[in-house]
Order: sequence, then structure tokens, then C-alpha cells
Amino acid sequence: QVQVVESGGGLVQAGGSLRLSCAASRQTTSTYAMGWFRQAPGKNREFVASISFSGSDTYYADSVKGRFTISRDNAKNTASLQINSLKPEDTAVYYCAASSRYQGVVIIDRLYDYWGQGTQVTVSS
Repeated sequence: QVQVVESGGGLVQAGGSLRLSCAASRQTTSTYAMGWFRQAPGKNREFVASISFSGSDTYYADSVKGRFTISRDNAKNTASLQINSLKPEDTAVYYCAASSRYQGVVIIDRLYDYWGQGTQVTVSS
């Protein structure tokens, strides 16, 4: 079993930046694709970004493209999401997810096997 833990959320003003981190409890041979999703109050969970096992491929939701950057360090079993130019509509609980089945980018939440507990990001206007 792989445990995934996020950190780095917080309260930030619009236009600010945050860096979210995600740590997997086991070697990343057990976790291939990794991704970030978010869920705002009263809304469904939505895809944000994904990165392949090798780190060579990334994919972003249109709403965050150019502002968010996903990265990973397989040696440290971690993934990160750099969030710049934050907007109030980015306010949500952000979840990190890991797949044990797919090595490429994955944008569908049901294809992920392990999920973190979420970290709150709140952007004030």
C-alpha cells in the first residue's frame, strides 16, 4: 500500500504563489503517473495536472496552463505543483494522486490508485 501526503497549502493573496508538495511512502516503482486534482466548495473534483513516471511528459487543465507547473523527483519519492499568479477561483482543496498502473500522463481520476488527504488553498481577492 502506498500512502500519499500533501503539504504546502495556505492562504495567499491573488497574484501570489504557492508550492504544493506530495510525498509517497514507498519507492516510486510502485507509483507511475502522478497528478493533482482540486475540489472547490460545491463543485466536483477536477483535474489540474499530471506528470509521467519519467517526468518527460506533463499535461495541464486549460484553466491552469501557463500558471501551474508540475514536477517530480523519483529519487525522493516526491511530486510538486508550483502555482503562480493565483486567482480567487483557484481556491479549493488540492489532492495529489498516484497510479500504480499507468506510466504516462493520466487525466481521469478513477485511473489513480492512491490519494492524499488534500491540502487547502485559499486565494483572497
